[in-house]
Amino acid sequence: MSPINVAPAGVQIGEQSRFGGLTQQTCINSHTHSQSLPQPIIKSFGRSRSVKALILAAGDGGRLGNLTRNKPKALVRLLGVPLIERVILTAKQAGISRFLIVCGYCGDKLKSFLGNGKRLGVAIDYVENGDWEKGNGSSACSARHLITENFVLLMSDHIFDPRILSSLMSYETQSSIVLAVERKKPSHEDGKVLEKNGKIIAIGKHVEPSNCVDTGIFLCTPGLFDYIPIADSKIEFSDCVNNAAQHGDAEIFDIHHVKSYSSGMRKEISPWWVDVDTERDLQTAERLLIENASKNPSDALAAYVHKPIENKLVAFLSRFNITPNQLTIVVNILGYSVAALYLFGFLLPACLLSFIVGIVDGLDGKLARVKMKTSKLGSLEHSFDLLFEFSWFIALSIYMFRELNSSLALILTPIIILFISFYRHVYDQFRKTSGKSLDDMGNFERKFKRIAGRRNLYNLPLLAGILLARFYSFHALDGALLFILLQAAMTAIVYAARAFKHLKALDEHSTPFHTD
Repeated sequence: MSPINVAPAGVQIGEQSRFGGLTQQTCINSHTHSQSLPQPIIKSFGRSRSVKALILAAGDGGRLGNLTRNKPKALVRLLGVPLIERVILTAKQAGISRFLIVCGYCGDKLKSFLGNGKRLGVAIDYVENGDWEKGNGSSACSARHLITENFVLLMSDHIFDPRILSSLMSYETQSSIVLAVERKKPSHEDGKVLEKNGKIIAIGKHVEPSNCVDTGIFLCTPGLFDYIPIADSKIEFSDCVNNAAQHGDAEIFDIHHVKSYSSGMRKEISPWWVDVDTERDLQTAERLLIENASKNPSDALAAYVHKPIENKLVAFLSRFNITPNQLTIVVNILGYSVAALYLFGFLLPACLLSFIVGIVDGLDGKLARVKMKTSKLGSLEHSFDLLFEFSWFIALSIYMFRELNSSLALILTPIIILFISFYRHVYDQFRKTSGKSLDDMGNFERKFKRIAGRRNLYNLPLLAGILLARFYSFHALDGALLFILLQAAMTAIVYAARAFKHLKALDEHSTPFHTD
């Protein structure tokens, strides 16, 4: 095995790097095995000071064909975001801010793109592996003198659910290697794992029999480097894990232990991961990311019409430099355009545009999740949505009073707004209090949400009223507002009653907390 050049970017020779080891212009020779390092107990180390991540990104990704011609596989884009950037941002969501990246093929392009990590809000150092063609075991070996603490090891071409890493980092173990695994029927390309009583027995693509699959997400101590084989031939990281397994020093973490319900997404999302090796894998990952970025739709129109349209639009828009905030601005411009059209009597164009707003309004949040650009500021979007939604009712009622002498519209509109404000507040407070969406509390709630009062469904009676008013009587518009009021009142009553029922049950089953 030829020498491996260790050269973290942005750190001078002899300085202490962010990874605790002295950067040095030295070589690791495969014929020299380092002395055994201590194997400290990992105990909920995600709560300790900033955890490090080692990312292996030296490969050329030859199976991706032209996509990796003259650029590293780690920079292949998935829905507009390079694979390695997704890995870094996912790890950041799990609380990791310091990274050591092993690069090889077209490494200069990788370092030029990521830099020191400031753009992503993290700190990045680099290790050059001149022997990257000898496998990812060789790449892992190149970092051995720069890591002296417990760390996470990730692959630059494995995208994954941040909940997996968060849970893994809280896992307690004494082993040098803990591998996150999934219990499923393996595909031909999967890394297979045989485990017994939580201990890894064997790992590799040709392991038979096997009972779980390698996700490429590892929790490690520096002790793992002592298991990297001494060889002049190709070294895979699985060889290292097999060596550790022979000494009873490698175990599994089953990702099915990760909590699957997501309150914010209003649905169950099974922990997921994808190993991207081929263009087909990219397509699979794209579908999975978009589906998991989609909140569980509430009303029937959103579920059966809007969602498939939104998913296709998000896949298309992600390829361009369009930000979620820009989409939010577009939504608000369109939303207030609807109000202006209602105010000046262009009722049918206003109503048709409101259906378009319903679709476009679902894009900004979904695009933010797909491109990993979510922010706390983005949560205000729903407040602005509610504001232009109310402006539609107000503008329409003003037009009806001014042009049609309908005093009823001025009476119905504020009552509609009161009911909507009330049930929206009940809905939000229930989720904050219980940690679960009211829509998911039972079969009744899951069925009722399809017909519950929502902006999308309110547009249907408005459309019917506008069309009937054109051909029959303008009183049809009063009827449309009355229908909306009844639907809003029904929703308010049902939400209040069901929230009361479920919160009361939670109170009865919780242990009271007494203070002196």
